[in-house]
Amino acid sequence: MNQQHAQSYYAACANAMPRYPQLSTDLVADVCVIGGGFTGINTAIELAQRGLSVVLLEGRRIGWGASGRNGGQLIRGIGHDVSGFARYVGEDGVRYLNRAGIESVEVVRQRIREHNLDCDLRWGFCELANTPAQFAAFRAEQEGLRAIGYAHETRVVSPQDMHQVVASTAYAGGLIDMGSGHLHPLNLVLGEARLAESLGVRILEQSPVLHITHGGTVEVRCAAGSVRAGSLVLACNAYLDELEPRLSGKVLPAGSYIIATEPLAPEVAAHLIPQNLALCDQKVGLDYYRLTADRRLLFGGACHYSGRDPVDIAGYMRPKMLKVFPQLAEVGIDYQWGGKIGITANRFPQVGRLTQHPNVFYAQGYSGHGLNVTHWTARLLAEAIHAGHSQGLDIFSAVPLMTFPGGKALRSPLLALGMLWYRLREVLG
Repeated sequence: MNQQHAQSYYAACANAMPRYPQLSTDLVADVCVIGGGFTGINTAIELAQRGLSVVLLEGRRIGWGASGRNGGQLIRGIGHDVSGFARYVGEDGVRYLNRAGIESVEVVRQRIREHNLDCDLRWGFCELANTPAQFAAFRAEQEGLRAIGYAHETRVVSPQDMHQVVASTAYAGGLIDMGSGHLHPLNLVLGEARLAESLGVRILEQSPVLHITHGGTVEVRCAAGSVRAGSLVLACNAYLDELEPRLSGKVLPAGSYIIATEPLAPEVAAHLIPQNLALCDQKVGLDYYRLTADRRLLFGGACHYSGRDPVDIAGYMRPKMLKVFPQLAEVGIDYQWGGKIGITANRFPQVGRLTQHPNVFYAQGYSGHGLNVTHWTARLLAEAIHAGHSQGLDIFSAVPLMTFPGGKALRSPLLALGMLWYRLREVLG
C-alpha cells in the first residue's frame, strides 16, 4: 500500500509536512497510541497535557487517512439523530450526546485559536434539502437548537431564496448554521502533530504495527522495535484491518471521493457560493462541497460500499458536480482523490475499552462526522486513562457495538446491495 499522502489538493498546498522517524528501538511509555489521524494525535495531546508520556505509532504518514483527505467540513452533531439511543443511555445521556455534538466543534475552534493553527478556517455551513419534506424538518431542527440555547446564528432559507446560498436549482431549501464551517483538514492535523510533539509526544511514522501482546503492560511490536506501555489506544478507524479482530468487524471502510476544480475567477466563485459556506445535501449518497481558500470548488461524496474504488475518480464525480452546477461544464479538474471513512451499522461512533483487556481503549466509526467528534472522543479517552473513569466514555460505550453480517469477505457486498435498495427508493420516491 502507498505509504505517501494521496495526491490531493490538500497535500499539494500543505503548509509543511515534516517527516517523523521510524521506530527503530524498544521504547517504554505510559501510553502507546496507534494511529496518526485526528483521533490519535488529539488523544496524545490530551494525555500529554495531563502529564503522561506518550508514544504514537503511525503506519504511513501523519494525516495519511481520512483525517488528511476529507471534505474539510466542520459540522456540529454526532451524526444521525441520537434520540433513538435513549433506551441505552437514557434521556440524560441523549442530552449529553446532543451537547457533545455542539461542544466538540468548540474544542476544535479553541485548539485552532489557542495555538494559532493555520488551516483556512471559515465559519458557515448550510444543510440542503432535496425534498419539501426535508425542508420542513429544518424548521423543527432550528427550533430544537434554540430550545437548548445554541449560541450561533441559524437561518432557514426558503426555496425561492436559495440563490443567496448556492447558484443551483437542485434544492428545496436550506438551513444555515454559523456555528459550523470548513477548513483545510491536512493542515489542521499536521499543526496538531507539531503541538503534540512540543508537549513531549514521541511521534513515529512508517511504523506499522505487526503484533500486540496484551497484559498488565501492553507490548506493541513493529518491524524494527517495540513499545511497552501501561495503556494502549487504537485510533485506526477505517484502517484497523485485522489488528484487533474484536473491533474490525464493527466498522466498514467505505469509499468517499473528491474532485477539486481549477481556481475560479473571483466573480464565478462569489456567484456559485455567495456566502462561502460549506454545503451538504440529504441524499443517501450525499454530495458535499465548498470553496477552498484559493477559490477552487471542492466537490465530494458518492459514499461507496463495494470495496472497489472507481478507476477514474474525476470521470465518476464530475457528472455529479455538473448536476448541481451545469455552468461549470468547461471548468477543468486539477485534483481527484478518494479514501476510506469508517462506517458503523447504526451510524454511531464506537468509543470505549476492550472488555477482555481494560487497558486497551478505542475510538472509531465516525460515519462522516469525524472532524469534530474525534476531538471530543480524544478528550474522553484521555480522561479515562488518566483518571481511571470518564462519564462521557461510559455514555458512548453504553451503546452496543453492532457487527456487520457476512464476515470479512461479504460485509462490503452485502452493505452495497442494501444501500442500492435505499438509493432506488430515493430515486423512485
